[in-house]
Amino acid sequence: MENVARPWPALWSLVIGFFMILIDTTIVSVANPRIMEGLNADINSVIWVTSAYLLAYAVPLLITGRLGDRFGPKRLYLTGLVVFTLASLWCGLSGDVQTLILARVVQGFGAAIMTPQTMAVITRIFPPDRRGAAMGIWGATAGVATLVGPILGGVLVDGLGWEWIFFINVPVGLIGFILALRFVPSLSTHPHKFDIPGVLLSAVGLFLLVFGIQEGETYNWGTITGPITVWSLIIAGLVVLVVFVLWQRFNKGEPLLPLSLFKDRNFSLANIGITTVGFTVTAFSLPLIFYYQVVRGLTPTQSALMMVPMALISGGLAPVVGRIIDRVNPKYITAAGLVLMSVALFWNSSLMHPDTPIWLFLLPSAVLGFANAGIWAPLSSTATRNLPPRQAGAGSGVYNTTRQIGAVLGSAAIAVLIQSRLAAELPAAPDGSGGASSMAFGGTLPEALHDGFSTAMGQSILLPAAVILLGAAVALFFAKPKPVHNWGGSGAPASAEGATATEAESAQTKSA
Repeated sequence: MENVARPWPALWSLVIGFFMILIDTTIVSVANPRIMEGLNADINSVIWVTSAYLLAYAVPLLITGRLGDRFGPKRLYLTGLVVFTLASLWCGLSGDVQTLILARVVQGFGAAIMTPQTMAVITRIFPPDRRGAAMGIWGATAGVATLVGPILGGVLVDGLGWEWIFFINVPVGLIGFILALRFVPSLSTHPHKFDIPGVLLSAVGLFLLVFGIQEGETYNWGTITGPITVWSLIIAGLVVLVVFVLWQRFNKGEPLLPLSLFKDRNFSLANIGITTVGFTVTAFSLPLIFYYQVVRGLTPTQSALMMVPMALISGGLAPVVGRIIDRVNPKYITAAGLVLMSVALFWNSSLMHPDTPIWLFLLPSAVLGFANAGIWAPLSSTATRNLPPRQAGAGSGVYNTTRQIGAVLGSAAIAVLIQSRLAAELPAAPDGSGGASSMAFGGTLPEALHDGFSTAMGQSILLPAAVILLGAAVALFFAKPKPVHNWGGSGAPASAEGATATEAESAQTKSA
């Protein structure tokens, strides 16, 4: 048994790296036009700068989570941080778009190595009934990072150039490495046998599924090349994943994904909930940003700044909510947060007209801040509360994988919906090609079309508003958290590697 007397410095050390890798999922979006100009690239190549990162990030999460159990989460985290930081430097130095895409693949893989370890370490060094505040910080980081990305990206691109959205990761990564090396404990490892067929099946299945969904709109949901279509890839991915699950079920050795994790009702429901959150957080920002920039004429930085109330309120309240959920049933806070998010999105939709005073959008942005604060910590705390220590990495890998798949689904679904609503609300070009929507995405939309464009964006945002309500319904079925006895002992339902319950509680009290 390890003695983790100071879990809070370990948490803050991990948060730095976690924040950095999540920012990189959104920061590139505002830099795309400058990257196209600087590297003389076309739009499809630049889209792959983001797609390659998300693909390399999402696919290995199940595997890297399990590797953390086998070789130690600290060792994996530091390895991933080195890979991510060096790849960031490579991205900034890229002289052509092909090199940049390759560097982004390596960067995404580094992020995939790091992400499950952050959640696994929290699960192992904080007692289950004192984990809420820690998960509050982790959740606030996840929620705020996706919002800060476009803001920081806009500032860096406007002020220093697109390369600096990558260069800035180098000093941050160096600081994060030093702090993690100093404060994150070396937790005991568990002698897992590595499930090679499971690794191959999960990697192939997730790749086919994520690639198919992610690139569906690019190929108009039709043929990619020869006999290969988008839908054939998606179906093949689902079939391979079904085979993967069956292999996990009947594998006589030690499976990559212990299906026993899903016997815990709260773990299963929390994974459904975080999928709807990943979907919604990714989907709602696209129509909103298009509306701000195309109809209202805001710059990328200005449109991102409209999210500031959400970021500030979410970041400030999430740790407070984390402390509260250690004392009350988290299902009520989670459900309330998810409903609030839906309310804010419906509100945004109702405001999306060409002549709405722009400051009014700050109000639903603030409501989204309250919603975010009530979502991330309760969901992650509920998911991990009953995880045994030898499955902390596997559970974290599953949780983060479902979040990323939700994000990929949200990105694909909102792109399709935006295109269909634009086709319905805007008149087609004389040649029937739907030229109005093409002008809209180029930012040169005639004022006469602003009303139709606003209506299309308002209708599009209703999809994530509805999906998040599904998450709220799921949260109402969370089981009441069980009392924790003898945490850290041999029969403990949760981690036996951190401090004892008394030690960890004492450490948290001193640090809080």
